[in-house]
Amino acid sequence: MQIEFKKCTLDDADTLRHFAADIFYKTFADLNTPENMAAYLKTAFSAEQIRAELLNENSAFYFAYADGKMAGYLKLNAAGAQTELNDADALELERIYAAPEFHGRGVGQALMDKALTLAREQGKSYVWLGVWEKNEKAIRFYNKNGFYKISTHTFVIGDDAQTDYIMRLDLKN
Repeated sequence: MQIEFKKCTLDDADTLRHFAADIFYKTFADLNTPENMAAYLKTAFSAEQIRAELLNENSAFYFAYADGKMAGYLKLNAAGAQTELNDADALELERIYAAPEFHGRGVGQALMDKALTLAREQGKSYVWLGVWEKNEKAIRFYNKNGFYKISTHTFVIGDDAQTDYIMRLDLKN
């Protein structure tokens, strides 16, 4: 399977918004109340929010296409746009999602490889991310890629304060 990437622009805002919200819903709806999921989707994937994120020069979104079909996406944040650490020497991998129909087909790994390549090209020393403590499949994937837990933070979905692990991958020795 051939995987290609496209950096998102403002012209992609609606496609990104719908695709990202759909993947998030399919991934986490069964693990959250309908009310909390609806509240989160309404704010995190609103047209205004996605537009603001696309306009932020310290953030970048990329679509992954597998054999011409949209298969996943990622969002990267440099220091002013990072959700926490705000370290100029790091790149935050805020979102990395493969569409459910592409799970187990190499899309997630291709997205990770793209993120790490971009971090290295930007001269970053490390990449960090937050992952829900209950998302064991993702944690295994990140561990397999060399990430290790450095701390935790709270991630709020609706009125549910959840614990995320902060994980890091060092790029330089």
